[in-house]
Amino acid sequence: MTHVHHPLNWTAGWSLVLAAFVTGAAIGLFFHREDFWGGYTSFRRRIVRLGHIALAALGTMNVAFSYSPWPDESMWQGRAASIAFVVGGIAMPAVCFLSGYDKRCRHLFFIPVTALILAAAWTLSGAPE
Repeated sequence: MTHVHHPLNWTAGWSLVLAAFVTGAAIGLFFHREDFWGGYTSFRRRIVRLGHIALAALGTMNVAFSYSPWPDESMWQGRAASIAFVVGGIAMPAVCFLSGYDKRCRHLFFIPVTALILAAAWTLSGAPE
């Protein structure tokens, strides 16, 4: 049996996947309408779809990271990457959904993007040799 090395990411990841299923079901109730949120190509509809997909994709990334082994459990990069993946996984869909509500919120994308870039870099820095 595979050991979960980062339980926070396992819980956050599966919670994000569940949120993706719930938001997908809720949004999907109205997608058949051509004029839903300004039509298929409108910014609002595209950014909300992106938020829904971000929940599933970043949830899956968190679950994958939860199984990542670290050569030395005391390495700060593992703890930092763990937190950054959770922050990015929550912030990315949140900023997408907020941007669908108010376009000005698109200026907040630097938060999840920075968190996810750092998470990936810190994960790579702790790669087993």
